[in-house]
Amino acid sequence: MDKEAIEREARRQFDILVGNTEEVVGEEEFLDKLRASVAEDRPLRIKLGLDPSAPDIHLGHAVVLRKLRQFQDLGHRVICLIGDFTGRIGDPSGVSETRRQLTEAEVVQNARTYQEQIFKILDPDKTTMDFNSRWLGVMKFEDVIELASHITVARMLERNDFAERHGSDRPIYVHEFFYPLMQGYDSVALEADVELGGTDQKFNLVMARTIQRAYDVEPEIAMLMPIIEGTDGVRKMSKSLGNYIGITEEPEQMFGKVMSLPDQLMPRYFRLLTDTEPAEIARIEDALAAGEVNPRDVKEELGVAIVGGYWGEEAARGAAASFRKVFSSGELPEDMPEVDCADLLDEDGTVWIVGLISEAGFASSNSEARRLVEQGAVSLDGERVEDPRARIVPTPGAVLRVGRRRFCRLGG
Repeated sequence: MDKEAIEREARRQFDILVGNTEEVVGEEEFLDKLRASVAEDRPLRIKLGLDPSAPDIHLGHAVVLRKLRQFQDLGHRVICLIGDFTGRIGDPSGVSETRRQLTEAEVVQNARTYQEQIFKILDPDKTTMDFNSRWLGVMKFEDVIELASHITVARMLERNDFAERHGSDRPIYVHEFFYPLMQGYDSVALEADVELGGTDQKFNLVMARTIQRAYDVEPEIAMLMPIIEGTDGVRKMSKSLGNYIGITEEPEQMFGKVMSLPDQLMPRYFRLLTDTEPAEIARIEDALAAGEVNPRDVKEELGVAIVGGYWGEEAARGAAASFRKVFSSGELPEDMPEVDCADLLDEDGTVWIVGLISEAGFASSNSEARRLVEQGAVSLDGERVEDPRARIVPTPGAVLRVGRRRFCRLGG
């Protein structure tokens, strides 16, 4: 391939890969890496660090994973690094308190969950799964001292979360300083060319560049992706906040959650979470602004695009039809799961409503189920249940409804 062809291909890849990013630290270096990759027919090594403390992947994670898939489609190699060693510390990014350290068993189980879900987006043939205990777990104490010698305490206190805690006399433990150091050393061990993360990871990713230089490794490019808002339209998508859309949720549930999004989020979701062409997204934005289309119809189109990406177009169209039937005509869905209440019965033949919601799979914990009741989101055969202490008599065939989209029938 001649120099002009190499330049054209490198710039083509560059334009695709920097699209929809929030910031690229080392843009010119990135273009140089792409030129070398094309000229040598050598794939770049693209790193994503995964914290196994919260392994259920939702659309917030998908923003980064979809960018990784673009790298793969252009011939590059993705390394998904499970932080099984660093996960025992916990990333302090954006938190004001020290995080609980995970046990080894928790880390192993959570890492397994990641591996089960991640290939809904990534190409397994172009993905390497690795674990940073492979090198961090065998470091000698003298190696740790060497690693720590490259960064000052003042540099660590440039992080907002550390600075705020230091300024308000809240404790910062020495082991927390080692998280960005170890993440940086991961990039040394992997010889990463590019690392992806959300904008809240900028300090850690820039730190990795510094650590790589200290070990005479060519610094990686830090590619920062937008952090997408959850279904409330305000806060970062998070399972703990209950404003998430999980990529393994059933099509009907995913579609219903998309339909609950605030209208102003639709162009952003189209741009970051679907393969819709930029020109089409621009047309949608213009039509919405001019009042030429019904936002509900656009949201249905968005729901089909998102659900179809994980379950196929047929399942997505079926979810849309089910949604219209239930929420436009007021009918109950035909296919409702049945929950066996036999094991939940107390001696008086009643069932605690919070336990029933959790058993039905409509909440990940009893505390989340309590919040749903207190928010007025729970009804039984059309009657709202407002007291989280309530005990009900589980009449076979009765319909439990949680929120606008989740239904089940009670069994014996």
